[in-house]
Amino acid sequence: MRKVLFSAIAAIVVLYMLTAYYEDNAFCAAAFQKDMATKEAEYLKRVEKDRIREEYGRKIMDKKPSGFMSVEEYEKLSQPVDKFEIDYGVPQIEKPYDTQYVPHPIYKLARYNDPPGTPDLSISQEIYQTGQLNLPGVASPNLYFMVYPAVYYYRETGAITSDLFIVPLKQDESAVTRILKANIANRFPEPILSTEKELTNTSLFRSLTPIDFSADSSKLLVKEKIGSSADGIWETNIIVYNFLTQSSHNLVELREAIVYYWHQYKGLNLTDKRWDIYPLGFSKGNPDRILATAYAYTGDEPVFLGVWSIDTNGSQARLISMTNGSIEVASNGFKLVKDGVVPKTLAEQQEKNERDYVKRQAKEAEKELKKDIKAERIEMKEKLKEVDKQFKREREDYRLMDKLKGSTEQNENVERYEKLQAELDAKRKIEDEKAEQKKQLKEQKEKEKEQKKIQKEQEWQAKQAAKYAKDANTPPSKGQPLSTPAVP
Repeated sequence: MRKVLFSAIAAIVVLYMLTAYYEDNAFCAAAFQKDMATKEAEYLKRVEKDRIREEYGRKIMDKKPSGFMSVEEYEKLSQPVDKFEIDYGVPQIEKPYDTQYVPHPIYKLARYNDPPGTPDLSISQEIYQTGQLNLPGVASPNLYFMVYPAVYYYRETGAITSDLFIVPLKQDESAVTRILKANIANRFPEPILSTEKELTNTSLFRSLTPIDFSADSSKLLVKEKIGSSADGIWETNIIVYNFLTQSSHNLVELREAIVYYWHQYKGLNLTDKRWDIYPLGFSKGNPDRILATAYAYTGDEPVFLGVWSIDTNGSQARLISMTNGSIEVASNGFKLVKDGVVPKTLAEQQEKNERDYVKRQAKEAEKELKKDIKAERIEMKEKLKEVDKQFKREREDYRLMDKLKGSTEQNENVERYEKLQAELDAKRKIEDEKAEQKKQLKEQKEKEKEQKKIQKEQEWQAKQAAKYAKDANTPPSKGQPLSTPAVP
């Protein structure tokens, strides 16, 4: 009997110990599970906040580049840029260090081929040091593009060759400004005309000179001079380039017609003589025909061989006149010429205004940059607050659900959940209303501050305008110039 009693007591003790063991383990597991859920939520919150801070840092780097960037950003910035989209601006005259005033030239448009046939290349001695010269060009009559010759010098043979390039002109500027802003960086990569680059003879030169455009800007008249620096010009070719078909035609038919006429009717064999042709331009009465003169060098004085015309496609060569006068030649293309200089007082005032403008622009840009950075920082803080707020609400919801785990009655759970949720919603609503009021109050203060700043700026501008008006109406004193430069 006693043994049975002891066995029962031992079984009860063992059962109690096992029950306590399993309850402790269940409690620990629940606690561990709760702790892991909290840690996971906190980890996700830190990751999201780090992402927001990194995004803010990238935005600041975009506004204030520091040189640090990712491989993707570097490759994106390294993409080719359309050169025509780059605004190079009007070239400025560099002021020498030892002078106080540099005359600022004023430019105007002038006809390029005026007098007719006079355009020619002026190759300076600089080409022998640099090996290349980009010479002034001519703008088309519609001011959509311009052409310019590039001349190359080869030191090994002393030869000179040439190319003719197109530079498109931007249409959102005035006529003078668009030509001043024309930059060879915007040129089409391939030349429209090129001389032969075969340099077998020493001192050989081949140059291309634009003579004039047709009235509708569809064709360009060019002369090619071939010769040697040792014995002068050998031959001049007349070339017509058609922009519509992107093709050129050498008008050798005109040279053949002149040789035939003088041999057939005058008994002069020009093939044994030294002679040449000189293109004048497009005919004013017939825009599809080209006028040219010819001269023979048979003695001390050149012999005039007449004024000739030929169609742009090389047909119907005609003798127009045996006198070099009363010939109507069109001047269609444009060039820039100097039209005086800006007065010293006005130039100095303009320089001062430009310096002030640059300083104001720099200050405005700095203010805008600071304003943008401040707005980005405020936005980042708002996002971080939103993450904290979301984490706080998720934790409250988790705790609310955790409170309902101990109850076994379903109806009781529903009632308790609705009650606790209503209390939590009321609390959150009050917090949101306070946050919104605080935000509106802050925005109102910022608006008032900005309005005061704008008002002060307007008052300062009014004072400056009144000051300039007073200076303009004040009569000049002795020794002061009578004209006061206008202040923009």
